Amino acid sequence: MLIYNTTYQMDVNEARNFVIYISEQFIPATKEQGDLKKPTLSRILSHKDPETECFSLQFEVESTARLHHWLIHQGNQLNADLEKLFQNRIHSFSTLMEVII
Repeated sequence: MLIYNTTYQMDVNEARNFVIYISEQFIPATKEQGDLKKPTLSRILSHKDPETECFSLQFEVESTARLHHWLIHQGNQLNADLEKLFQNRIHSFSTLMEVII
């Protein structure tokens, strides 16, 4: 099993809007498409900057092929929509991890 993780950092004033958007738009659309499963949105507590907040959005995915399918058919557009909505007020990077135990 693989975990597709995206870490987001944003101004503290954007955090509420971000959580609403992720929970009401991004996650439901992703679940509907079906390649990514078991979404988890977590606040990163070890982050030290009081002016920003960080979140981790994780999904389980069966294979790199399924992830690639999602990115091509939905993920790139969802990410573009998120960037358009938040413009330069949000920064992110993604990581693909393999579950060992």
